[in-house]
Amino acid sequence: MTSDLMLALARVAADAGAAAGPEEALWCITHTLPAVLGDPAAALRPNAFRENPPPTVGSACAVFLRTPDGAHHMVSAPVNFAPAQYHELVGIELGHPGDVARNRRPLLLHDTALHHGFVKILQSFRAGSSMFSPLLWRGEYLGVLITANAARGTFGEADLAAQQAFAALAAACFVAHGGPAWLAGLDYSELPVRMVAT
Repeated sequence: MTSDLMLALARVAADAGAAAGPEEALWCITHTLPAVLGDPAAALRPNAFRENPPPTVGSACAVFLRTPDGAHHMVSAPVNFAPAQYHELVGIELGHPGDVARNRRPLLLHDTALHHGFVKILQSFRAGSSMFSPLLWRGEYLGVLITANAARGTFGEADLAAQQAFAALAAACFVAHGGPAWLAGLDYSELPVRMVAT
């Protein structure tokens, strides 16, 4: 981990610890990761993007939290997601977030075009590169931290290792701020639901 990432982790840990609630703590992390992870030069390479013309928004981050009934991930603390996706309920088995929910292991998609099973959940742009890190607390799966970029080849193994550190911080802060009780107290009846990708 570079010195800049260590400094970012220290700053975010302090901010998340002082946050007003569980989702606010997660936002401290999701607002930070698109700016500190990945290779900015990836966007300059030929054929970098899966969309033509390239999207105006090129990076995104969110935590997909496992709902208490285990049926969905809820899009939480989203950065650069479509507004309608805030607290959207996504089928727990859908796409690569579903893979992480099943196996509880981090996942790096250096180029999403090379992964036949990749599905588009994020509506702001089609991701060219993405990372998934599980949030685990005492062996319990809480959700998955996702960072995506429109440019292929943006993320590598070092980025995934750094994101795993932020995911561990996210899990600890979420629990410390009463996240499980907050989730249990939400009314899910009016939230949008996505069971298939577009």
